[in-house]
Amino acid sequence: MTSIASVTLEVADLAAAERFYSTAFGLDDRLRLRASEAPTSGFRGFTLSLVVSQPADVDALVDAAVQAGATTLKPAAKSLWGYGGVVQAPDGTIWQTASSSKKNTGPATRRVDEFVLLLGVEDVKAGKQFYVDHGLAVAKSFGSKYVEFATGPGPVKLALYKRRGLAKVAGVSPDGTGSHRLTITSGAGPFTDPDGFAWTTASEDAPV
Repeated sequence: MTSIASVTLEVADLAAAERFYSTAFGLDDRLRLRASEAPTSGFRGFTLSLVVSQPADVDALVDAAVQAGATTLKPAAKSLWGYGGVVQAPDGTIWQTASSSKKNTGPATRRVDEFVLLLGVEDVKAGKQFYVDHGLAVAKSFGSKYVEFATGPGPVKLALYKRRGLAKVAGVSPDGTGSHRLTITSGAGPFTDPDGFAWTTASEDAPV
């Protein structure tokens, strides 16, 4: 089963991004950073989602991110599916923090149960077939709207969402140009998917 080892965000200010992520989320080796001046504007076509156990944990992570310099896109609130909020990091990456529970069951923590990469794609069915052809197995699929892959015990989960729908969930315009500022490290790589998301292998992504 194909697993994702990490995601690398390309940022303009490496030192500032390292400070932000260390303070806000502390995601260890699941999240890596690399300096880049690649042109980018607007929505980059993806979000990163932190799934936690209870609303208090959502609030703890959102508050930590905002205090570290993030901008609130959607304040944490209850919804039909649970409780969650959306923030944008200083480097431009959009982060969702969510819990399927609407009630707290204990003291707040900042423990992350799942780290999910959601790629916004133009054609979910075509994207699904592309990834199946590259060795990923489908865990859940909802027609042309959403697909989730089985990435086993790997630290990063992967799902595809319609780009416009993902932007709506994030609270931003779907318009955007230039680099995604994202690289995905997995044994399935190296390749670039139909929407321009780059995958690499662990050996290729190793620091020189």
